Amino acid sequence: MTPAQHQPQHAPELRAAARHLGRRRFLTLTGAAAALAFSVNLPAAGTASAAELDAARITADPFTLGVASGDPQPGSVLLWTRLAPAPYQADAGLPAQRVTVSWELALDERFRQVVRRGTATAHPEFQHTVHVEADHLPPGHVFYYRFKAGRWISPTGRTRTAPPEGARVKDLTFGLVSCQRYDQGYYTAYRHLAEEDVDVVFHLGDYLYEYAVSAVGGARAYPAGTLPALFNHETVTLEDYRLRYALYKSDPDLRAAHAAHPFVVTWDDHETENNYADDTSESEGPAEEFLLRRAAAYRAYWENMPLRRPQLPDGPDLRLYRRLHWGRLAQFDVLDTRQYRSNQAYGDGWQYPGPESEDPRRTLTGDAQERWLLKGWQRSDAVWNVLPQQVTFSRRYNSTTLPSKVSMDSWDGYPASRDRVLAGAEAAGVENLMVLTGDVHVHYGFDIKRDFDDPGSRTLGTEIVTSSITSGGDGAEKPANWSTYLAANPHLRFYNGLRGYATVSMNDRFARADFKTVSRVTTQGAPLTTAASFVTEVGDQGLTPA
Repeated sequence: MTPAQHQPQHAPELRAAARHLGRRRFLTLTGAAAALAFSVNLPAAGTASAAELDAARITADPFTLGVASGDPQPGSVLLWTRLAPAPYQADAGLPAQRVTVSWELALDERFRQVVRRGTATAHPEFQHTVHVEADHLPPGHVFYYRFKAGRWISPTGRTRTAPPEGARVKDLTFGLVSCQRYDQGYYTAYRHLAEEDVDVVFHLGDYLYEYAVSAVGGARAYPAGTLPALFNHETVTLEDYRLRYALYKSDPDLRAAHAAHPFVVTWDDHETENNYADDTSESEGPAEEFLLRRAAAYRAYWENMPLRRPQLPDGPDLRLYRRLHWGRLAQFDVLDTRQYRSNQAYGDGWQYPGPESEDPRRTLTGDAQERWLLKGWQRSDAVWNVLPQQVTFSRRYNSTTLPSKVSMDSWDGYPASRDRVLAGAEAAGVENLMVLTGDVHVHYGFDIKRDFDDPGSRTLGTEIVTSSITSGGDGAEKPANWSTYLAANPHLRFYNGLRGYATVSMNDRFARADFKTVSRVTTQGAPLTTAASFVTEVGDQGLTPA
């Protein structure tokens, strides 16, 4: 989907300053600090500059956006909340003063067995968000958590720590979600996911969309004037992005899913701007201006996601790729395929591959992230090596007639990058590879082939692509291109165009993927259906119907 052309909304003085901040200067300490100051209004004195607000003076519930947890490790988990008595206001209903928030972590929902408690500061410079790294916890345990500010108590969240890194783990179940455009439907799928028995949820991008949201909430068709006009323009500034997160997190079904399960998040493009590539915007305007927008988007992303301190952005840069373990059963290498990529070849979109897209110097991950991934595989002793990332990894032709066009925004537009990753997996002895993908608003199940031109070549792994939560509207079980895609791509084992999510259950013998759908998202209450289930065996990769 291509939005209407737009002009940056930064103040003239900010834009003038940005012209003097080239890409190289952004990557220096001075340049990054200048970018941060211009784009997020962080005072030079830092986060200790604000006076303190007595939490007893907060007269309305500040926990309107719920709670969340994320990035479970064997001895710790990240707990998140944000104070917002008036979430649809720019100041969220609080003065520019810091607030002391207390937190508790217990073994039971009634908090009779509290194992950890403490306080954290909600800084106005971080829009009164709270990130608590609760540590010194026993591994492999379920916990309940909550926050308090003044007389207000947050909803209770449920989270867990990961098993010890070297432990033999019997099994693991996780959910996959992506693409939740607010104005294209209700988050019914999240309500169902909140009721699932999963250990962790991977969000694979497009948590937020930058496009305008009308006063009726688009396809949600609220009564006229339900939402304020401040949402009815594209996000550009830090204030814009913060308000848009408030809108999305006001949804009760999304809040329920966050409260029920720890999330591991990574972004795609719409958290900043559609189909951007590194410092190149969709409109290919001045890089300096776009990097200011990127700094604002990255800042708001960290504020509103259950992310740890190492992911705190530095101006327009945020290291989001990271590694998590689930005992010896699974290693998760979470990728960022947006921040470091080469610009899309041939002007983006669906194009015929050629010398530009096949240039071996092109990269989707950037050199540093690629080296990090391959070295991590070399050291891995996990049964399953899992790659949560954003865009379709397997080759995807859109025609049975050759040559066929491919998507320049996916790994098909960066085939040399894909070849290096697969070669690195083989060289490292990775036998059970699973790639997790979002972005395309449909369910796919792929066999990853050593040579996609030869259906009989070795299957190196599988790719599970989850459909959107809402993006694209209701969708269809068999989209118009359904038969063409299946015929053109013999390694495509499943295709469904309804909305929903996927779950994967794995042990040391096999993994099972369940593709789950809802019949509609433009009205509430649709039931959940398991559209198909597939298994792939340890040591014998490839999807077969369960």
